[in-house]
Amino acid sequence: MYPVFRLMTQFWLHRKDPPLPLLGTHVSHHICWPWDLDIWRELNNGRTLTLYDMGRLPLAGRVGLIRVLRENRWGLTIAGATVRYRRRVRAFDRIEMRSRCVGWDARFLYIEQSMWRRGECTSHSLYRSAVTDAEGIVPTWKLAKALGHEGPPPPLPGWVEAWIEAEAKRPWPPMTDVVTSSEAA
Repeated sequence: MYPVFRLMTQFWLHRKDPPLPLLGTHVSHHICWPWDLDIWRELNNGRTLTLYDMGRLPLAGRVGLIRVLRENRWGLTIAGATVRYRRRVRAFDRIEMRSRCVGWDARFLYIEQSMWRRGECTSHSLYRSAVTDAEGIVPTWKLAKALGHEGPPPPLPGWVEAWIEAEAKRPWPPMTDVVTSSEAA
């Protein structure tokens, strides 16, 4: 079940935080609860992605994105993600999450997020997000203008560009060949 109460709590906790510029960093704090664990008693990888919502959506509020989406009747979607897991998070660990937009290209925003426990990074993610309307994807220049950003987008970090390039080479739709266990033997 999606943790709606936790998300609403994050919006409540950050309701009086000052607005952020489009490329500003939102910092939030979370606890790994027992129901966030997998059978190995560590933060479940799927729940990690859900917890990243708890930082990304309040970030969207602080940069003015949620207001702009409502005003223009636009939607927001995730178009891709990559996550690197490096350290275990256990029950009752306190996590600091850092969320920020690192830039955009003609179609997508790129959001970087990381989780930290006692000063050590436990995971790091990159999301590709798109704003949509009835016609499809809203060009990011239009979104940036609605958010008050003047000028060209900032250059994307090299590692983000490399991920975009790798994603462009990934086949779509994915392979449809199915090998059964008897065929593999």
